Amino acid sequence: MNDVLQSRPSGQHILCLAADRIQSTLTQSREPATRTETRSLPTRMHLTVCEPTAMSTAMDPPREVSYLQSSCGTGDSVASLDDIAVDFIANESSEESAGEREEEIGANTELTNNLTDILTEQPTHTETVSAQRPDSLSLAMAEPERWTSRGDGEVTLRMGESGFAAEPPLTVDQMFKTAVERFGSYTALGWKEGEQTKTMNYQEYYQACRTAAKSFLKVQDKLPHLKAIIQYKDALKEKRPNLYTWVEFMELGRDESNSQLDDIIATQKPNQCCTLIYTSGTTGQPKGVMLSHDNLTWTAFAVGRHVRLTEATKSQEIVVSYLPLSHIAAQMVDIWVTMKVGGATYFAQPDALKGSLVNTMREVRPTAFMGVPRVWEKMQEKMKSVGAKSSTVRRKVAVWAKGVGLKTNLSKMNQNGAMARTPVNYRLAKKLVFRKVRKALGLDRCTKCYTGAAPITKDTLEFFLSLDIPVYELYGMSESTGPHTISLPNAFRLTSVGKLIPGCETKIHSPDQEGNGEICFWGRHVFMGYLNQADKTEDALDAEGWLHSGDLGKHDDNGFLFITGRIKELIITAGGENIPPVPIEDAVKEAVSLVSNAMLIGDKRKFLAMLLTIKCQVNGDTGAPEDELTPEAVELCRKLGSNATRVSEIAGGRDRVIHAAIQEGINRVNENATSNAQRIQKWIILDQDFSITGGELGPTMKLKRPVVMKMYKEQVEHFYKEVVTPSTPDNSLPPK
Repeated sequence: MNDVLQSRPSGQHILCLAADRIQSTLTQSREPATRTETRSLPTRMHLTVCEPTAMSTAMDPPREVSYLQSSCGTGDSVASLDDIAVDFIANESSEESAGEREEEIGANTELTNNLTDILTEQPTHTETVSAQRPDSLSLAMAEPERWTSRGDGEVTLRMGESGFAAEPPLTVDQMFKTAVERFGSYTALGWKEGEQTKTMNYQEYYQACRTAAKSFLKVQDKLPHLKAIIQYKDALKEKRPNLYTWVEFMELGRDESNSQLDDIIATQKPNQCCTLIYTSGTTGQPKGVMLSHDNLTWTAFAVGRHVRLTEATKSQEIVVSYLPLSHIAAQMVDIWVTMKVGGATYFAQPDALKGSLVNTMREVRPTAFMGVPRVWEKMQEKMKSVGAKSSTVRRKVAVWAKGVGLKTNLSKMNQNGAMARTPVNYRLAKKLVFRKVRKALGLDRCTKCYTGAAPITKDTLEFFLSLDIPVYELYGMSESTGPHTISLPNAFRLTSVGKLIPGCETKIHSPDQEGNGEICFWGRHVFMGYLNQADKTEDALDAEGWLHSGDLGKHDDNGFLFITGRIKELIITAGGENIPPVPIEDAVKEAVSLVSNAMLIGDKRKFLAMLLTIKCQVNGDTGAPEDELTPEAVELCRKLGSNATRVSEIAGGRDRVIHAAIQEGINRVNENATSNAQRIQKWIILDQDFSITGGELGPTMKLKRPVVMKMYKEQVEHFYKEVVTPSTPDNSLPPK
């Protein structure tokens, strides 16, 4: 079953996901209740009433903000004045007499009853969603808490007074219907069947989702916990009860009545759970992140508007789906943001991460592309490998063009995307090199290249910048429905994760003298809670409702956010020094081009050590690392004077030449260490590279440190069998 859940997305998979959202309310009602959470909230609140959202959809009141923070969004200054006014009124109301309070409660109760009667008399129009800002009423009434760990729970929406944060809340079905009304005949999904590309428009997409939802409803009573197992590719090898092919599954709901499904959809509210996203488990056990309808629909709206995606009626955006749809990055890009603007999602082949992605890119030619760091790194390695085999003249032209590209784009970056005049040599380099590179990568129409979900090295960012392909970093987490900050063409800095999405807020908790502290989030993208884990939810959300990310970071003078480490990844040496591992690991990978992955060791130890892997070929069928080196790695070995072609010829110090070259690179890294405690004293080359199939990497190729520590416990313990001091020489060469 895990293979089904973690497999590559397809048109059928995305339909299952969307259908699951449509009938999610029924599923939530079956979730077991856990402990009751209590969170104090002000008794006075702002309730935004918008049809067809139910009255019980609560909106969050303005709140006081402590700590160092920055906020961003249209009309922030106005919102700040409103906050002051609300605080003043709240303070005044605290001095009211008991009689005045009773009168107010009575009046508000009457107002609530009248409003409820009016809404009851009004027919519900689910086909048309009003884009106008509804009136706000201050009602004294019970409201949901800010978080919950119950699958059938409701939460207070974190509405703002103006700008993006004040956008009317929607359910997924409401957003979907609007997309159908506006973009019904436009392509929604595309996929390959053999050599033929098939497509589905938004009208067909929506109807297919409804059919799939009805199929789920038909089997729910037979399997109250496990609904069914659906194999969406190939035929079944053996027929069993409640095991369906995709075609059989869709037939279940094709002739079912719409009434039951429509009744369920009518009860859905924006502040209810819509989807579960499980954390990758890179720092501990996976947790079920509950995201509401509003989390998804508001984030889709905010991101699409902020990065200036064009709606299909003007020019359709096209994206390529290649990550598992169990990950929030894939869902947000491939489903929700694309749906909001009427974009088209084309599915890559199942072996996309094993090498076929670039083929899909060249066929589809996306207008926007979200690549996890490892995808960009693989492209970089491939281009370097091809470049190394080019003629001398071609190499010289490429080196010249990259120099021009880097200089020009850095200048653009420092001028926030504006240049008075484009240099002549840049225009020439674009004609001779840059356009050809973009076409070869399938990025010739792509104006928005993004990366996120894991750290990316400065070397990789500069490489693509030199080829006139700015890769913009974004930052967020499953608990923030994906992005929280985004870089833009007119607002980005190398190694920065950008600036806030309008309508969101950031604070740096307990900053040190350099401004480094824990990054905390606020906004309508903040999750509802962890399913059935109230204690974990309380750890993540503080008393004021801020989401504590666990990441360390700081802002520069221009408001750009820089990630400096992760609290749970911090290495605290036996001497008490706190060391973030990622910068050191990135420095080693940059200094030693042969290295594929690096993991720093040293928590509660007397010195630092490192596990290294070498760049190798990947099995096209299984995705497992192979013993054979990549062409680039072989070329590097030749330049160093080694004849190695396999990892097994290098691992464990078997190749003296490569061993010496790696040590030289680590020595260079150590020279830049801020203290002796941050020097790498020992290291080892492992027999195979890290991979998703091996368990060392998560679905977005993020390093799962606890897993690696368990897998290579013996090698780690071997580092510390002998006591060494900072003055001890680094790894000595193996005997001849």
